[in-house]
Amino acid sequence: MAFALLVSSMKAMKLKMMVSIGIGGMLGAVGRYAISLTFLAEPTFPYPTLIANLIGCFLLSFLLHTKLIKRHVTPIILNALTVGMIGAFTTFSTLALETITLWRNLPILAAVYVFISITAGIACCFLGVKLAYRLERSTI
Repeated sequence: MAFALLVSSMKAMKLKMMVSIGIGGMLGAVGRYAISLTFLAEPTFPYPTLIANLIGCFLLSFLLHTKLIKRHVTPIILNALTVGMIGAFTTFSTLALETITLWRNLPILAAVYVFISITAGIACCFLGVKLAYRLERSTI
């Protein structure tokens, strides 16, 4: 009986986790679309994807390295924010497709796009971690 109750409880937790990630994903996808509307893509450079991916790099590293957030936010909510929302907000597949599209007409610009995406993405992750650590030191 206790085992069946434990299994039932685990299934309910998994379902809650999946639903919360789905809701986060919906919010992230809508946010990604809003970025596309706000920063209209030019035929020569895919600014919306670059902006969304850099924001996502910063937010993901900040959320996952802020101890205060990890202490006060439940794993279900944290996964909804990171896996769901940021996962849907950022998009590697679009970056790859836009790079191939650029490569056909402007191979140098395609290389610049990939270079900026990777180096600025790593820089945004670094800034997110630094901010998280700075906040931790100031709250001690």
